[in-house]
Formats: sequence, C-alpha cells, structure tokens
Amino acid sequence: MRVGHKRSKRRIRRDLLVIKLALAQEKQETRDMLAIYRKFTQGEATKAEMKVANEQLVDVMKGLGIGIFATLPFAPITIPFIIKLGRRFGIDVLPSAFYEKDKKINKDDLTLG
Repeated sequence: MRVGHKRSKRRIRRDLLVIKLALAQEKQETRDMLAIYRKFTQGEATKAEMKVANEQLVDVMKGLGIGIFATLPFAPITIPFIIKLGRRFGIDVLPSAFYEKDKKINKDDLTLG
C-alpha cells in the first residue's frame, strides 16, 4: 500500500509541475501580448505581431472561462468533464500552453519554488 501512495504522490507532483510550466508560459505570452498592444497604440505593431497578440488574447479568455468553473462546487468533476467534452467537439477549452505535446520538461524546471 505504501508503494501506491508514493506513486500517486509522484504523479501529483508531476502534474503540478506541468501546470506550473504551462502557467509560466501563459504569463510570459500575456506580457508579450500587452507589449504588442502597447506598440499598436503607437502605430508600431506589425500585422504578424497583432495576430500573435490576438491569439494570446483568445487564450486569456479561455483561461478566464475555465476559471469560472473552478469556483463552482464539484469543480474537480466538472472541469475534466468540460475538457473532455470540448475535445469531443474539437474545441480547445484550455489555453494553448496546456496542449503543447512537444514541450519538454527541463530538470531545472522541476521545482515548485
């Protein structure tokens, strides 16, 4: 029974680290988005930059949308259900950083601090 407990603890830690990395990426992408919008207000942003910024804005909206469900009762049940339902219909309900399959986890990034 003790071995199963250690495995589940490792899995929870790994899952939390993946979430941490995804949120860190979203944070940086959101900062970049705001910098691009600032450039836009000064007439200096390119169309390609605006496309990137607008895609990130969609990601931010997705994060806010799923965040609303996190405040509801039974969130540990409803959020995975919503994600699975979204996948069934081909809709990404989480920000893009959570879907990157090619992302490698650095051993240096595996700290929760």
